[in-house]
Amino acid sequence: MITPTQLVQVAEATQLDARVASLRQRFPKLHFSECSEDDVSPRYKPALSVAGYDLFLISGATGHCLELTNDAAGATGILVAAKADDE
Repeated sequence: MITPTQLVQVAEATQLDARVASLRQRFPKLHFSECSEDDVSPRYKPALSVAGYDLFLISGATGHCLELTNDAAGATGILVAAKADDE
C-alpha cells in the first residue's frame, strides 16, 4: 500500500533527485522503476504529476511480474516516468 503522504514525499524527493537509485535509498521499503511517459499506456493515469515527471503506481514488486495499477491499496512501488516534453 502506498499512502497519499508517501506519494507526496516521493514526489518531493523526485524534484531533488529523480534517479531511481537515490529514491530507493530514501525509501527502501518501496520498489522504483523508471521510463519515459510515452512508454506508459494511456489507460493509466498518473497518481501524481510534478515538474518533469509523472508518478504511476506499481503492483507485483514482491515476486510477481510488475504491472501498473490505479489501486493505491495494492501498490508496492512507483514508476517514475520522465515527461517527454521536458526531456
